[in-house]
Amino acid sequence: SLGISAVLIVIALGSFGLQGLNFGIDFRGGTTIRTQSTEPVDIGTYRGAMDGLELGDISITEVFDPTFGEDQNVAMIRIQAQDDQESVSAAVIQTVEEALQVAVPDVTFTSVESVGPKVSGELIQTAVIAVILAIGAVLIYIWMRFEWQFAVGAVVALVHDVVLTIGVFSEMQIQFDLAIIAALLTIVGYSLNDTVVVFDRVRENLRKYKQKPLSEVLNLSINETLSRTMMTSVTTLLALLALYFLGGDVIRGFVFAMIWGVIVGTYSSIFVASTVLLWLGVKRDWSKPDANAGNQFANIDA
Repeated sequence: SLGISAVLIVIALGSFGLQGLNFGIDFRGGTTIRTQSTEPVDIGTYRGAMDGLELGDISITEVFDPTFGEDQNVAMIRIQAQDDQESVSAAVIQTVEEALQVAVPDVTFTSVESVGPKVSGELIQTAVIAVILAIGAVLIYIWMRFEWQFAVGAVVALVHDVVLTIGVFSEMQIQFDLAIIAALLTIVGYSLNDTVVVFDRVRENLRKYKQKPLSEVLNLSINETLSRTMMTSVTTLLALLALYFLGGDVIRGFVFAMIWGVIVGTYSSIFVASTVLLWLGVKRDWSKPDANAGNQFANIDA
């Protein structure tokens, strides 16, 4: 299992190094145009009006703005910065507005906001720090609750999940934006939950079966929690699949990251974290940590 994980990690790192990520507007910079009209927002009509402009990544979402009251049809259009410019030029914005007015004659443009490359660079740095701090907090939590061997196993599993998720986004060149960072942090929490369930059963069985080899205890613990793990993952996937196919383009990237994260998170909780724990070893008597150290009769009743 670790061999498969190692190959996938190498592929993920190779893809990230060779072609990088397809950053969205949040990280690349761009312009957001907010519109309002008397007609209901038809995202297909809006997108069709701009398809021929060759502006690259365009995100269109219908939003609720309380300042417009109940009878509102407000859309938010996000256009990525062009390759040879730091931000979307005024001429490009005017071209977009003219194209939209042809498709939706009564459309009005209530605001235009730009995100420059400096802000985008700060967002990337902040996102990386957020993921690292989350994994660091997990390391401390597991270390305090169990032992350092468990903490290392859990963190290796989490890093495995994050790296493979970033790798699949790099390999498939799916848009990577702030929503994906939220998905990564959610994946960290989900995977940790599965891992802690397995580790808690391992700790119980280490107390119960003091003479069994660690490999047998791990195998028993995984089998005892397997049905719970699989039922949790399958029910979560059912909800995510419904969102992926019926939720629209706006959340599709986030939901794809969650689907992939649930799959690799379940895999890592069962195979990666436990294998690392087996390599590192762990103490066997949890009820009295060091009371019988060096005592030849310590395990006579086990």
